[in-house]
Amino acid sequence: MRAVIQRVSQASVSTGPEITGQIGTGLLVLLGIEECDGDEDVEWLCSKLINLRIFNDVHGVMNNSVLTTRGDVLVVSQFTLHASTKKGNRPSYIRAAKPEAAIPLYEKFILQLGLLLGKAVHTGRFGAMMQVSLVNDGPVTIIIDTRHRE
Repeated sequence: MRAVIQRVSQASVSTGPEITGQIGTGLLVLLGIEECDGDEDVEWLCSKLINLRIFNDVHGVMNNSVLTTRGDVLVVSQFTLHASTKKGNRPSYIRAAKPEAAIPLYEKFILQLGLLLGKAVHTGRFGAMMQVSLVNDGPVTIIIDTRHRE
């Protein structure tokens, strides 16, 4: 799994005129799933994400997590995070999981994240053409890949 995590003051995702997910202060997570990903990746990434200390404390130091700040999370599926540009100029998405493998892991990720946060996780619509709007706070953007665990 690969995640692009952005600390936001607000974010939303829509499909056409319908807003499917919207948050204030919290994290926007763009999530890409590979064929080789499994339950262990879901658990590790969810734990890492909610405990990531990227929110400022009273001294302006990034010392708080989305869990301690009681922030919201918006998760948007994005298979293009697994694009390979090794050959030519047209990206290949061969490493991205097919929907029949990706959807159960995406749903498990959202469920696990909600359980750890103790509240609902907002989402886009898997497989749909979506428009994402955000105000990146900082800006703070972090990329995590469960293959590298760094």
